[in-house]
Amino acid sequence: MRKTFMGVQLRRLREERGLTQVALSRTLGLSASYLNQIEQNQRPLTVPVLLKISAALGVDVQRFSDDEEARLVAGLCDVVAEQPPAGAPAQQVSMAEIRELAASMPAVARTLMGLHTRHRQALERIEALSERLGDERGTQGGAALPPMAYEEVRDYFFAHHNHMAELDDAAERCAAQWQLEPRRAEAALVQRLAQAHGVRVVTSGPDAPVLTGGAQRLYDPAAGVLYLSGLLEPGQRNFQMATQLAFLEMEPILQRLAQDARLSSQQARQLARIGLANYFAGALLMPYKAFLQAAEAERYDIERLGLLFGVGFEAVCHRLSMLQRPQARGVPFIFIRVDRAGNISKRQSATHFHFSRVGGTCPLWNVYEAFAQPGRIVTQLARMPDGRTYLWVARTVAHSGGAWGAPGKLHAVALGCDIQHAPRWVYAQGLNLTDPAAAVPIGMGCKVCERTDCPQRAFPPMGREVAVDERRSTLAPYPVVQAG
Repeated sequence: MRKTFMGVQLRRLREERGLTQVALSRTLGLSASYLNQIEQNQRPLTVPVLLKISAALGVDVQRFSDDEEARLVAGLCDVVAEQPPAGAPAQQVSMAEIRELAASMPAVARTLMGLHTRHRQALERIEALSERLGDERGTQGGAALPPMAYEEVRDYFFAHHNHMAELDDAAERCAAQWQLEPRRAEAALVQRLAQAHGVRVVTSGPDAPVLTGGAQRLYDPAAGVLYLSGLLEPGQRNFQMATQLAFLEMEPILQRLAQDARLSSQQARQLARIGLANYFAGALLMPYKAFLQAAEAERYDIERLGLLFGVGFEAVCHRLSMLQRPQARGVPFIFIRVDRAGNISKRQSATHFHFSRVGGTCPLWNVYEAFAQPGRIVTQLARMPDGRTYLWVARTVAHSGGAWGAPGKLHAVALGCDIQHAPRWVYAQGLNLTDPAAAVPIGMGCKVCERTDCPQRAFPPMGREVAVDERRSTLAPYPVVQAG
């Protein structure tokens, strides 16, 4: 960790614990004047002092990490990129001001991001409702519409770095107690459902209900039967059985975590409960310690790990993005799933990276190139506007519709990590990680990207306008100038 000034965060931590400067300085073995200088940002918070704070107060060092600051900076860029209401003066916020806010007052930064998220979600609901009603009404009784449930749940997992320690620990214990073995977990899962809960597993067919609407699992508690879709692969069947076991055995924990998330609606809490159950299922089939050891031994080879644990490509990618247990962290990955239209249906991150929610994603990103080479892994070194470079791996995953003419599902799954971790990843073989020119310049979406010379630019950044040249047929590639 670089030396950095985080006096405000340290002062807030001390106040949360009800400690005076003198008391904390004694606990840390520092002089009161030295601690005061750190809190006043006259001295940096160094690694030795940070380790003392972590040991004495039990604070996760992630709270003071560069990654956490970068997450806040990326989120604040979305906030300031929004255009002001009509008639309101435009306020240009510099990157230096954004970084200062993220570093010195992270709680204020998170509050602003939360307000911005609720504002944006309300506007999206207003637009959707207006289109449905065919008029300009977008509120009910003068009150703003509530945020969209799935966005709230996604933010909840993102805020926890996609790591739920309580569920991970419980899944690891259950895997040991039930004697789940990689690639041979199906028999143990069927046995646990039958012996502990009296549930019989039936794969849908001539003698079972037909699962419609893309359903993969149907549980009939009265009959004690769990119906599984006949279209599922073995690893997918195991995942569905593990998810049902999560509902049967971990319900109190699922309910408590969903309630503690402080979500705004019952629908959001129900979605959070489902997401937590899916998290438990992945952790049960790929127990933390065993999976991390295998990942390190195989240099995070996704296909190799899939063979070792009997799961699919997407399941391995998702699990790799969860390995952030304190004292036993894996590579901090970013996991994302998109369709051909660019809709993001899954987005999890154990690090600071995220694409903007304003204006779509970047067409130069290799997750879209994967659709042109279905079933093949494609790699990319990508450099963001802030100078950070990432190694990305992407591949398509397909699900059959089950009959001739029935539409199936096709997504591209991408996994990425900061270039500093790339040497630990098998997909870095043959890539020049030290040459800046080897990285493709991409952005977080046209509306918040400042790259004015991008050939794929669809429209100018928010709050700005492009110079018009009548000799050209498009405005996109032209230099951006200040509006007004």
